[in-house]
Amino acid sequence: MMTKPMRTLPQAAEAVPACRCIFLLLPTFSPLDLSSAVAALEAASRHDGTARYDWRVVSEDGLPVTAPNGLGVAVDGGLPELMRGSMVFICGGQGVEPGISLKVLGWVRKAQRMGLPMVALGGGIMALARAGLLSGRQASAHWAQRATLAEMHPDVEVKSSLFTIDGKLITCAGGTATVDMMLNLISDHHGSDVATAAADLMVCSSARKGSQDQTVSEFGRAGVRHEKLAAALGLMRSNLEEPLTPGGIADLVGLSVRQLERLFSKYLQTTPKVYYTKLRLDYARSLLLQTNMRIIDVALASGFNSQTHFAKVYRRYFGKSPHQERPF
Repeated sequence: MMTKPMRTLPQAAEAVPACRCIFLLLPTFSPLDLSSAVAALEAASRHDGTARYDWRVVSEDGLPVTAPNGLGVAVDGGLPELMRGSMVFICGGQGVEPGISLKVLGWVRKAQRMGLPMVALGGGIMALARAGLLSGRQASAHWAQRATLAEMHPDVEVKSSLFTIDGKLITCAGGTATVDMMLNLISDHHGSDVATAAADLMVCSSARKGSQDQTVSEFGRAGVRHEKLAAALGLMRSNLEEPLTPGGIADLVGLSVRQLERLFSKYLQTTPKVYYTKLRLDYARSLLLQTNMRIIDVALASGFNSQTHFAKVYRRYFGKSPHQERPF
């Protein structure tokens, strides 16, 4: 039940009814995502006093929620009755989601049946995926969660873009991409003039498009501008489950193995084999921390055919076994 009136700015004389926004905080929610989204809604109204949005922050049980960084947020109540004209925002984080209850999943599914627009911020995408709402759809996930989402929900087309609008479902990587998504949403609702005014109030020079990639290019990632090295790094990242040989990578980028080794030594101070192994182990670690996949399945997904060999290499690199790495 709602225990407080929804927060809004003073109504302008002939304003259209404000869009009701409900922010559900999951246990790992990101305060940055929440504050960025609410700030954009407020800015869209504050610049001319027209109450275009009102909002309510809720948790499953109506109790305050403490984010992983220790910031506690008081909420306006528990899961409310859903109403036509509402928009639901599901706020997750970048870490391991300790479980999404059947109650929350049922509430999310009801919102979908009612045809309500839903926005997943950061790890909120996991709630949509577990509720079965992303099957056969495209979705943008935070780069640190893409591997987990792809492994756990192979029926979802996981993208590396800032945000994706697929009908009434919006998935956003979170972080500063939340501001970009909100300004695009405001523009769709009320026009570019309102979105620009909101951006000005937030000191945001321009909103990035949803299709823009989340992370820097391989040039920026490696700190160098060498096209063939960047191409080799991209091939490695795209082939973790079935690793390519150094010779195969060299052929694909038009180099000899020796030339490839020289590039890695000059720019990255390592060898292709060591760098590739590190990528695969980092991927394996993300699966161990964010999924309940069996160790052997994690090993196979990261390109190791033997669980014993995987455990040996993993311990040498991280100083602990795959079993010890698990938080549960």
